[in-house]
Amino acid sequence: MNVVVIRYGAGNIQSVLFALERIGLTPTLSSDPGVISKADKVIFPGVGEASSTMKELRTNGLDKTITGLKQPILGICLGLQLMCKHSEEGNVDCLGIFDLQVRKFNSTELKVPHVGWNSIQNLKGPLFKGLAENSFVYYVHSFYAESGKETCATTDYINPFSASLNKNNFYAVQFHPEKSGATGETILKNFIEL
Repeated sequence: MNVVVIRYGAGNIQSVLFALERIGLTPTLSSDPGVISKADKVIFPGVGEASSTMKELRTNGLDKTITGLKQPILGICLGLQLMCKHSEEGNVDCLGIFDLQVRKFNSTELKVPHVGWNSIQNLKGPLFKGLAENSFVYYVHSFYAESGKETCATTDYINPFSASLNKNNFYAVQFHPEKSGATGETILKNFIEL
């Protein structure tokens, strides 16, 4: 199984590589469009800021590579947000795979960023096979994707938002499966088995 993790200057890539190794894979880390396009599965991780990351993707032609992929691709955290239409973070147009806006959490009562364990509900689709409603996953984010027709899991923090999205071969999670224990491991395995 040829699994490629996209390298594009975002943080948190090492923990994704370790999580994939824990489930028996030897992933390749690459920013080469040719290598990414030939992968069996692609992972688009991310910790960073939306507008500077979109600039980086466009500079390297990775925006067109990602949107042109036909094999399963999994966006994680910032990866999910960049797959949406537009982000309030830096007021930037993103990849437009999901027709959703990314908004900033706004609360005077609850802490932003949203950091820590929270439950996921309304689970549907192959990523959540074998998982119970209200399973717990680990979050670190200040921005969220609205809910829409492509939402396949939700979490409620300050307001309900998309915990996961799916459209055709494009899958994405706002939480960090690589830091979400057995639940996250199940999600990664389910993605690899697609």
